Amino acid sequence: MNKINNLANNIDALLDQYFNDLSGETSQDLYEMVIKSIERPLLLYVMNFSEGNQSKASQILGLNRNTLRKKLKLHNIDT
Repeated sequence: MNKINNLANNIDALLDQYFNDLSGETSQDLYEMVIKSIERPLLLYVMNFSEGNQSKASQILGLNRNTLRKKLKLHNIDT
């Protein structure tokens, strides 16, 4: 199994758990909740992996460096 499928399977399992925990209630703003939940840890991990190098981090993430800077500021991540 490749790494992308493994990540997708983990996310799928977490979403299954989330919907099971709702016990029949409806969910709202799920997309925003998921993005907010994953974006900060992803940025922190990649910034650590790239040893704080924003150019390298933006390349890994596939983001423009200015977009990365905005996201780091939004999440109060110091570089």
